[in-house]
Amino acid sequence: MCGRFSFSPLAKIIENRFDVKVDTSRYNPRYNSAPTQDLAVISNLSPGQVSFYRWGLIPFWAKDMSIGNKLINAKAETVNEKPSFKNPLKRKRCLVLADGFYEWKTLENKEKIPYRIVFRDSRLFAMAGLWDTWKNADGSTISSFTIITTTPNKLMENIHTRMPVILERKDEKTWLTNDDTEFLQSLLKPYPEVEMTAFPVSKLVNSPANDLPDVMNPVEYSL
Repeated sequence: MCGRFSFSPLAKIIENRFDVKVDTSRYNPRYNSAPTQDLAVISNLSPGQVSFYRWGLIPFWAKDMSIGNKLINAKAETVNEKPSFKNPLKRKRCLVLADGFYEWKTLENKEKIPYRIVFRDSRLFAMAGLWDTWKNADGSTISSFTIITTTPNKLMENIHTRMPVILERKDEKTWLTNDDTEFLQSLLKPYPEVEMTAFPVSKLVNSPANDLPDVMNPVEYSL
């Protein structure tokens, strides 16, 4: 799964990298992004700007928003089959913006060590996402998203059994504009590990309350 990530560049860098506008009154660097938070995405509804959607997909037909807590990820293998994801795959896709993500490696003694996974050149990247809009009983609406996951590459398989789908840069706009679900599913594959690296980080990252640059720094454990 993917349950935590970061996105902390300057607004101007985001605009230059993704060719979008950033509302600086809403954007804040996030070092430890967690479910239920409003986070930066680029949706096919508004591809020229960064939007802020709640992490944890709430399908339009849901009776209660708490379902979003269970839908932070969608498996690439079944994304076109599950009722919560099938329609968004056809019509409501987004780029979930990141500069790194976290995963926990379980040791033989059951201890869990958090790892940060990034590109070797520290580049920004986009994870494949789906979104939906849900209307509350009071008439207010919530736009929310999920991150699609896939099988791990050789780097990630030493840490976890899943990883987020990281799109090739050339495929980012295609993900937003092409409605051919068969073709879209062909993009949902592990990113080549040769360009990526991973390292242990502080267990501070275990708590979403610790949204601090310190959670991104490498640490050493006595294993």
